[in-house]
Amino acid sequence: MSQPEATSEACTVVPATAGAWPIAQRIAGQLSCRVARHAEEVISPVALFVDHDDLWLQKRSSEQVSPVRVDFASPGLQHRRKSGQNELLGRAVGVKGDVRPSVLDATAGLGRDAYVLADLGCSVTLIERSPVLAFMLEQALERASISAIASVQLACSRMQLQPGDSRNYNTSKETVIYLDPMFTERRGSAAVKKDLSVLQALHGSLENEDEQLLAWAMSQPVRRVVVKRPLKSPALDLRKPSHTIKGKAVRFDVYAL
Repeated sequence: MSQPEATSEACTVVPATAGAWPIAQRIAGQLSCRVARHAEEVISPVALFVDHDDLWLQKRSSEQVSPVRVDFASPGLQHRRKSGQNELLGRAVGVKGDVRPSVLDATAGLGRDAYVLADLGCSVTLIERSPVLAFMLEQALERASISAIASVQLACSRMQLQPGDSRNYNTSKETVIYLDPMFTERRGSAAVKKDLSVLQALHGSLENEDEQLLAWAMSQPVRRVVVKRPLKSPALDLRKPSHTIKGKAVRFDVYAL
């Protein structure tokens, strides 16, 4: 199935400092994005700010001013390693005893759930159709490979990035497909909503995309499909799961194939 990829028109590359202008030009050319010398010139919904050793996303809207980064060594992600939700996610994909499934994260986004799964010992293939997010994931994985934190190096050695649309991908070595649709009714902190709004701006909107992703996933030769959902929302495409693992704010619908 051929599907349009996320548009690069949603993002403009901006140098964070004057000396980063050549870097911004190079990255904009690589991503087929607009480039602007100053943030005031940005007309797209999202700007990708780049510097010599840093890059982040920021919405043009005045209400959303905090940057969004992909950083597997960030304090927030390291703190999440101790979260009870990690255990729920691990159980959902089948982590048990010495079993560590090979997982295809078909909606990688900022890569946080993929990192958690890799930290639990799973090998994870990340698929991301937004060229901008795929580039940020690639850069984050490169930085993680030389991180001073040994656990970050180890987890990211289990992660492999595959840019493109999941629906064009045929699984081979993976035994579990993980889907985290960008449900608009997601509740949580302002940071969660900020991240979601940036992802939605970069991905655009395709009709029935989540249902198409689930149909694709169910057609693949894997042992199970796991879908992350809001706690009280109906099952995706009203397809009844084999079983459900519930947390405080989200649940994981498990489809055993």
